[in-house]
Order: sequence, then structure tokens, then C-alpha cells
Amino acid sequence: MISRPVLTELLSLSVAESRITALLGPRQCGKTTLAQGLYHQEKNAGRQATWFDCENPRDAARLANPLLTLETLNGTVFIDEFQRIPQLSDILRVLSDRQPMPAKFVILGSASPALVRHSAESLAGRVRFIDMAGLTVEETGTAQATTLWLRGGYPESYLAASEAVSMTWRENFIRTFLERDVPQLGYRIPAERLRRFLSMCAHYHGQTWNGSAIASSLGMSPMMMNDYLDLYTGAFVMRRLQAWHANLGKRQVKAPKIYLRDSGLAHAILGIPDLATLQGHPKLGASWEGFALEQILARTGDRHAYFWGTHGGAELDLVLEAKGKLWGVEFKYADAPRLTPSMRSALSDLELERIWVIHPGVDNYPLAERVDVLGLASLATLIDAVQ
Repeated sequence: MISRPVLTELLSLSVAESRITALLGPRQCGKTTLAQGLYHQEKNAGRQATWFDCENPRDAARLANPLLTLETLNGTVFIDEFQRIPQLSDILRVLSDRQPMPAKFVILGSASPALVRHSAESLAGRVRFIDMAGLTVEETGTAQATTLWLRGGYPESYLAASEAVSMTWRENFIRTFLERDVPQLGYRIPAERLRRFLSMCAHYHGQTWNGSAIASSLGMSPMMMNDYLDLYTGAFVMRRLQAWHANLGKRQVKAPKIYLRDSGLAHAILGIPDLATLQGHPKLGASWEGFALEQILARTGDRHAYFWGTHGGAELDLVLEAKGKLWGVEFKYADAPRLTPSMRSALSDLELERIWVIHPGVDNYPLAERVDVLGLASLATLIDAVQ
């Protein structure tokens, strides 16, 4: 098992300080393993802790009358796959308002609050959210970065015995998500239609969203495409990176960029089984961009993350708003990235504090004033600067 110290510390701190902690992320990313570590720690220390899994029929039956079941508990109460029983939100609001408070709650979910009816409104002001993704380079070590990029961050995919076993796991994950998880969220959409949409999005990975073009290709309505994108984004399968707008005398891109959040899933959908195939694939650069982007946002969060582009062709892959300043990031799959006109334009137009150019190598060096090249192993330099 791979240690995840940053997330472990975040979870422990949140439980100590908050009435309710929501650990959110895609299915199979390691949420249960992380939370069970804290659960067993509480039990071993002689403190009261209770675990519910809403996918377990026995636990689901116990929660059929949630108020009667939960109001008698003390200590820390863990509820896994919380989104399976949406009415729990209203119950937890009542229980978390008790004084004195006999229990704290940790809820684990594989759907965003926006996708789970009422939860965001019911628990407002009472819950602290922790966003969790798959494994990161920081956790696996940079020596394994290429394997992590190819297979993705889902632990079972990353730790598989071979590339073939990893690919099979990811293909089965996609099938299970489409055929089981989506219906459980209340959507009655044919799995084949969702698969076609997901395949089209994989080809748009790293590009600006054009729902009309995708709708035309699939013979569906643009409104339906936006609904599907909301679904995939809310289930943490896709990322929608919003455009940054500045008060400039230039026409700026307003549509978001889209990414599959896990590089391994993107490769499975695109039929990329190994590194040799990836290195010759047209989506090589976009794949690297999405992978490196996720490594950064796993630590910085995405609340103040954007991209920037103009209709004249200038573009910056990532703009981070932090400490009252703007910071730029560009991703280049190259041994020795060069300064581009887009970087110069972004520095000037956005008044950026600095631009980092992230590449897969190990060398770090200045490229120009306020522009530095960083290898993937040196992301801590960037993260320390913006946190």
C-alpha cells in the first residue's frame, strides 16, 4: 500500500476541527482505504468509531431509519458511499447541530454535492470538503512518473502486475461506471450513448469545449451534451477548466477546456496500451498536459484555477490566482522547452508574477525574466510559491 501522508493529515485535521468532513473523489481512488486508516486508529486508541457502507445491504438496512440509528452513536461515525442515500444530508444537519455534540461524521462520496440532491444546501456551514484524486507523483515517487502517467492514478490500475492487467482493470472500471454507477445517481441514459460521448471527449482532451460540434458528431442536442458533461464532471471523471477573463483590448476565449482527470482512463478510451504507442500518438502532448495539470491541482485545489486564451492564438495552459497575484503554468512535452510568443503575451497582458514551464525531464533553469523551466520532480517549487 502506498502512503498518502498529505491527505492523511488533512483528514485528521478536518475531523478534529469540523462537525462533518466530506471526503470526495472518484470511485476506486482510495477514499475508503484512507478513511479506514483513521477508523482503525480511533479504535486502536480506545475511542469510539462506527463504520457504515451504504453499498452493503446490512448497513443500508441499518440506515433505513437514519435518525434512530445515528442519534445514539458517539465518537467518529464514518459513512461510505454517502451519495447512495441522499436524505442523509438532512439528518446529518440535525445531528451536527446538537450541543454538546456527541459524534462527528466523516462522509465519503464519489459524486460532487452538486450531483447529490440537497446535500450542498443542507450541510452548508457545517461541512469541510476534502477533494481526493488518484495517486500522485508526490506519493509514488518521480522514478515511477512514467508508469503513473501511462496507467493513471487509480491504485489498482497503477499497481497491476502488467500493462495488460492494468488496461483490463481500466476497461472494466469504465464499463462498471457507465452501466452501474450512472444509474445509481438517478440517470437513465443508455450506456452505449454515454460511452460514445466519453470517447468523443477523450479526443477533445485538452481542447476548448465545443458542445455543438460534439452534438453534431453524435446526432444529439447541444443541451444534452452539456448535461452529459455536468454528469461526468460531477462524478470526478472529467475536469472542466474555466477560462480566465482579463480587461484587455483583445477577444478572449470564453469556453472552458475539458480533460479526462485520470490519464490512464484517457489512454484506455483512446486504445493506448503501452508507452511506445503513447509516444507515437497524436494526443501525446495533450495527455502529458492533462497528467501534469492534475499533479498540480491535487495540491493547490481547483477553486482558483483557470486557463487563458485569445482568439488571436495566444494561450496559457493554467492560470492560478493565489496570494493576490496571478501565476502562469505551461506544459511542454519536450526536453528543452523554449520561450513562446504566447508566454510573452501572457506575461504582459495578465501581469503574471511568474510562469513555470513544466516538462518531463529533470532539468530546472531560467528561460527568461519571470519564466522558469521545471522538471516534474520539482513541482514542490511551484506549490510552495502559490500556497
